[in-house]
Amino acid sequence: MNPSVIRILRSLWLAILLFVIVPAQAATRTILIVGDSLSSGYGIDVRQGWVMLLQQRLEQQQRDYKVVNASISGDTTANGLARLPSLLIKHTPNVVVIALGGNDGLRGLSTEEMQRNLTSMVTQAKTRGAKIILAGVRIPPNYGPRYTEMFRHVYQNVATGQKIPLVPLILAGIDLDATLMQADRVHPTAAAQGKILENVWEELERLL
Repeated sequence: MNPSVIRILRSLWLAILLFVIVPAQAATRTILIVGDSLSSGYGIDVRQGWVMLLQQRLEQQQRDYKVVNASISGDTTANGLARLPSLLIKHTPNVVVIALGGNDGLRGLSTEEMQRNLTSMVTQAKTRGAKIILAGVRIPPNYGPRYTEMFRHVYQNVATGQKIPLVPLILAGIDLDATLMQADRVHPTAAAQGKILENVWEELERLL
């Protein structure tokens, strides 16, 4: 066969391989979880945490997603806001789940600042082309009705203003059940992690 024809055929074969292989490799999408101890697996084996359970479910359903857990115990919304830019650059997520605010509330921090921080996180993630889910928590009633009510409204205000899905309470059906909470009554047990996943999954599945 003519050498020039062979070279052309080789070039065509390589082009076909690139067309088939590269898109398949690039198809894996990323879900970034930016949270605190409720998502980092505090007090339990991290392999039992709801974020790991999420990865397992995605694999079982053969959904081509990788879950990156960037949650840190003790993080506030200010900490999350400071960390987010580098996380967006490093992971280029398709979906970002923001599950912060509990530590703001437990420290009695400004709800106005908390709302600004969460709003800024959402807008930054949107700028990078990601879809966002916001997950809220509630704080103990001993913080007083005025503060707890202001705190509760922060999540709804951000979700409504930014037009993003909201999981009103990531610990819905859990935090008022002593059997599903650790001794500190702040962190859920391993047995509660599947329920946390279900609380988040209801909104997350719509974005996948």
